[in-house]
Amino acid sequence: MLNRIDQCFAQLRARNDKAFIAYICAGDPDLPRTVDLALALEKAGVDILELGVPFSDPLADGLVNQLAAQRALEAGATVPGVLDCIRQIRRRSQIPIVLYTYMNPIFQFGFDEFHREAAAAGVDGLLLLDLPPEEDQPSEGPLHIRLIAPTTLPDRIGQICARAAGFIYYVSREGVTGEQSSVASSLGDHVAEIRRHTKLPIAVGFGISTTEQAREVARVADAVVVGSAIVKRIADAGNAADLPARIAEFVAPLARAVKDH
Repeated sequence: MLNRIDQCFAQLRARNDKAFIAYICAGDPDLPRTVDLALALEKAGVDILELGVPFSDPLADGLVNQLAAQRALEAGATVPGVLDCIRQIRRRSQIPIVLYTYMNPIFQFGFDEFHREAAAAGVDGLLLLDLPPEEDQPSEGPLHIRLIAPTTLPDRIGQICARAAGFIYYVSREGVTGEQSSVASSLGDHVAEIRRHTKLPIAVGFGISTTEQAREVARVADAVVVGSAIVKRIADAGNAADLPARIAEFVAPLARAVKDH
């Protein structure tokens, strides 16, 4: 049976469409609202949901996502709580779900046990930020999605792609997550280089925040990831009763822009 991520990309490819991936931090502002946000994002046109597992030392994240993780931890989010949140989402949705996380929380939980529990909860993919490909051993459960950066050398790209599944996440800029004013001019060349090494779909993220940027990236990539721009609006709205509706209103034009490439 195909993983939900593989099924999603196959269906989009058949329609000559691109995927829109939205990132939010699980537990921000709390875990029950994360369920509501997930369902609202799907209705707004999100194809794949990326959920951050809150962690106290998120080195790859900019200030917006760091603060989201801090709010989630202060609200009581835990790894078991995030997995239970996903179980609740699964009762009402089959949207592909990717967990964005660091190794420390996974080791604390137990690496193999986490993979089993995540798969049972309905997680489709894991984006392990600080797991080197050399240390990434085959395991049952969610697909291991790999990151490639603008500074990654061609030989290294080949090694990373050989151990990847689901899709390749290309980090469009050096540094940490956060909104940017423009798309890197080298994006097309870098995506083309990655395509030399893999047939997996290529998603591009880090810094995309406007419909114009989303449309531009969708012309060269198979998927567009928007995170910090959404997380910032979650922070601004706080615990507002209409939080899911506000976020859906912001996300819907971005999703349409990806389809209108």
